[in-house]
Amino acid sequence: MSPGEKLDPLPDTFILQPPVFHPVVPYVTTIFGGLRAGKMVVLQGAVPLNARRFQVDFQCGCSLHPRPDIAIHFNPRFHTTKPHVICNTLRGGRWQAEARWPHLALQKGASFLILFLFGNEEMKVSVNGQHFLHYRYQLPLSRVDTLGIYGDILVTAVGFLNISPFAEGGSEYPVGHPFLLKSPSLEVPCSRALPQGLWPGQVIIVRALVLPEPKDFTLSLLDEAAHVPVTLRASFADRTLAWVSRWGRKKLILAPFLFYPQRFFEVLLLCQEGELKLALSGQGVGATSLGQQALERLRELRISGSVQLYCVHY
Repeated sequence: MSPGEKLDPLPDTFILQPPVFHPVVPYVTTIFGGLRAGKMVVLQGAVPLNARRFQVDFQCGCSLHPRPDIAIHFNPRFHTTKPHVICNTLRGGRWQAEARWPHLALQKGASFLILFLFGNEEMKVSVNGQHFLHYRYQLPLSRVDTLGIYGDILVTAVGFLNISPFAEGGSEYPVGHPFLLKSPSLEVPCSRALPQGLWPGQVIIVRALVLPEPKDFTLSLLDEAAHVPVTLRASFADRTLAWVSRWGRKKLILAPFLFYPQRFFEVLLLCQEGELKLALSGQGVGATSLGQQALERLRELRISGSVQLYCVHY
């Protein structure tokens, strides 16, 4: 990409913002494109041993005076005899009727992975892969453009994602793949073994940030004989994304090109009935057929190119 060249406009549904690692609390940030049904916020961290309370607010602005409306106030409290969570809405400077959940799923001194999943009429929350609560909106979700985190909490990562299009009905929680493991990024090239191949229902998840001067990005699947039946390749020179067969044949993927410098993206590959379905940043963009036997013979996943890799999960 040449200096001064503008990015092609992308539909809002394809735009993701990069994760944030080890933010200092209190932490306030803009949510790119605001909140809408189909978005998800991932919060990874730990509760200090001396914690009394913390809160995660989905706000309608970030002003200090007057205080902005808060569409969703998520407030775990540990200092009472019966720890619990409060959810509420602040409208026009007045708190509405609060909702309370006992049996707090968070513990002092323990790490956590909290997912806030936004539907059409309510937010659902899971803690460490288990559904915890749901809260019905009292203000339009479209007004929310700011995330605020306050109180006694240690945050290692905050991620902003779209709900997987492969979760039937949009009701499934995507669990088991936090952003941060031991370091903010993984080494590239990256290789992962697939000892049992790929089976129907299995999903490969890759999240990464394109480097400032990118050349290419490839995701390859190798079989037992080290052949490469299929490769997903992004070409920065001509801004195309394509499936590449073992014999070098290209099949262009008709989708917005997401792989621009310093842009965060997510690739999902779903194995289903002899084919691989592809989603980019939460939006389904087609599939390629390999046959179930070929998928079962796959033994290795390789990722290379001009990216900073945050997550590989399958």
